[in-house]
Amino acid sequence: MLQKAKEKTISVAIQGGYGSFHEIAARQFFTGREIDIKTCDTFGEVFDSLSDGNTQSAIIAIENSVAGSILPNYARLRNSGFRVGGETYIRVVQNLVALPGQSLDDIIEIQSHPVAIEQCSLFLDSLRKKGVRVTESFDTALSAKWISDFKVAGVAAIAGKKAAEMYGLNILAEEIESDKQNFTRFLFISGRDHAFSRELTFSAGIDKAMLCFSLPHKTGSLSQVLSVLAYYMMNLTKIQSLPVIGKAWEYLFYIDLQFSDYRQYRQALDAIRPLTEHLEILGEFRQGKMPSVRP
Repeated sequence: MLQKAKEKTISVAIQGGYGSFHEIAARQFFTGREIDIKTCDTFGEVFDSLSDGNTQSAIIAIENSVAGSILPNYARLRNSGFRVGGETYIRVVQNLVALPGQSLDDIIEIQSHPVAIEQCSLFLDSLRKKGVRVTESFDTALSAKWISDFKVAGVAAIAGKKAAEMYGLNILAEEIESDKQNFTRFLFISGRDHAFSRELTFSAGIDKAMLCFSLPHKTGSLSQVLSVLAYYMMNLTKIQSLPVIGKAWEYLFYIDLQFSDYRQYRQALDAIRPLTEHLEILGEFRQGKMPSVRP
């Protein structure tokens, strides 16, 4: 994923524990590089780690093809002042895991991250009808670790294969996600070390950007912006609106643009700037490669 850079260990904050999908995404993004993973319970702690200078970078999930956008992370990114320097996609395969010797009939409770629970709703609905409780936790891998550390019988976790292997758990049911086309997009966030950020950010071949802006309250303001972007051949791959705190019925728009001509992209920005309010560039980078789609 990364261009050739100086060989040094890179500190990376992730949400979740070792064996989580965030760790998988971090190692995929930094393929061929030595990284030092710092685990955090929450996304807020991830951004705190960057703000405090405890880590050079972070990998955060921003959207899933089944569960949708992780909305608070858009606001966290904008409020932090840090910038996106890249992205990576992983195919998310969820499994039901438990202590060795347990069977599906032994399970009375299932724990996992709320997004993982949503991804596996069809499988879980069938178990709920049998009286199995489903409870939310901080993370898929941490749920698996808790079961392993405390030898908790009767409880299973939804987690990836790597977490099951790492914590010595058996897989009771494989690929339990409702949609096998289950992908999560992760963003690489660079921290306060600007020299480090430039080293890792794709300075050449940039073909994607994340923008944020608000609009004046008048008819057609959004359609005007979209029309200008279309005129400049910008491929709008994502649009997400979030309310402005303290201003009822006012919204911030977060958009992702793909383009083949950087100069034309900058011209498009100049063209929409007078139509928007508070236009910000949250990141410019090379777009990530989607994994092969299963038939």
